[in-house]
Amino acid sequence: MSTPSVGFVGLGNMGGALAANVAATGVDLIVHDAAGPARAPAGSTFAAEVADVARAAEIVVLSLPDGIASEQVAAQLAGAAERRVTQVVDTSTIGVSAAGRITALLAARGIGYVDAPVSGGVAGARARTLTVMYAGADADCERVEPVLAALSDRRRRVGDRPGLAQALKLANNFLAAVALAATSEAVAFGTAAGLDMATMLDVLNSASGQNNATAEKFPNQVLTENYAAGFANSLMAKDLRLYLGEVRELDGPESMGAVTSSLWEAFAAAQPGVDFTRIYPFIRDA
Repeated sequence: MSTPSVGFVGLGNMGGALAANVAATGVDLIVHDAAGPARAPAGSTFAAEVADVARAAEIVVLSLPDGIASEQVAAQLAGAAERRVTQVVDTSTIGVSAAGRITALLAARGIGYVDAPVSGGVAGARARTLTVMYAGADADCERVEPVLAALSDRRRRVGDRPGLAQALKLANNFLAAVALAATSEAVAFGTAAGLDMATMLDVLNSASGQNNATAEKFPNQVLTENYAAGFANSLMAKDLRLYLGEVRELDGPESMGAVTSSLWEAFAAAQPGVDFTRIYPFIRDA
């Protein structure tokens, strides 16, 4: 299957890394970011407006901070004069409801939509090891497969309609948030009692308490005091807000969700925009 012309809107930490992966494949890539051309990856062409991307590219990838931004950009793409875009791939974490609204908005203009949030961090994006979970109609998923392959080597279709990948991404981020917060509390307890953090992590990672936070976040970010995983606490708080809202929409269980969301909201309010791994000193020093 030939690779179509591709556009990319949103070149933040994650979007910039994903766009660089696409550019590295040698496709004709046109990009746009509200902050200007400084973030455009090598091998791409910067477009001054979203409408210019719509006129140049058949498939447009979005990497945006929230559902409001995704809806606004989708509307601009759909409304562009002489547009070429026929499919949109949204790697943003926006929630199930927003994915449904964008699907309808684009379908009204004959544009297919594939919901494709990612998990694995900026380092995972650069290493092509992050997971792209995607959902959409058969024809749309088939059409965008070359672009999904350009994003990462790990991809999994999880459903036949947009929104299902969002549900899985929110569940994933809820679990990641719980693990990081719980590990922070456990390690704070252990070190206060006199244990060495590195020793704790070695034992936990060979015992039943092992999780992504003990295996990856703490050794690489907390123990080293790097605190540079590339994901802001405000974004995690936003994702948990979305998760809790969707759970309540389905009248599902929320006891852990409510507590976890409250903790991350407090962290984001106290230290807005810091790396999410800094929840360890926030919890330790509370």
